[in-house]
Amino acid sequence: MVDENLIHKALANPFRREILRWLKTPNQYFVQGHVNSGCGVPSNAIHARSGLSQSTVSAHVAALVEAGLLVSTRVGQWMFVARNEEVIRAFATQIRLHL
Repeated sequence: MVDENLIHKALANPFRREILRWLKTPNQYFVQGHVNSGCGVPSNAIHARSGLSQSTVSAHVAALVEAGLLVSTRVGQWMFVARNEEVIRAFATQIRLHL
């Protein structure tokens, strides 16, 4: 189920849109070895690229996860995030059909 209002709220912030852009082609934006094709990118790599505080990045990532646009996976001590392409496609379809 796609919550359009939650997604619109998450996408209202330009940094959150930037995170989604980075994760669309992670090998282009993150150091080789940081990208795990099965799990995504570690959240600390997003923090390092952004130059923002860890707590700020965590809050933005949490908003994207809550909206369903990202999925998070814990691997040992690391938290990886990746785009939820299924939700992104469904949201884009809803926008195309209803707006």
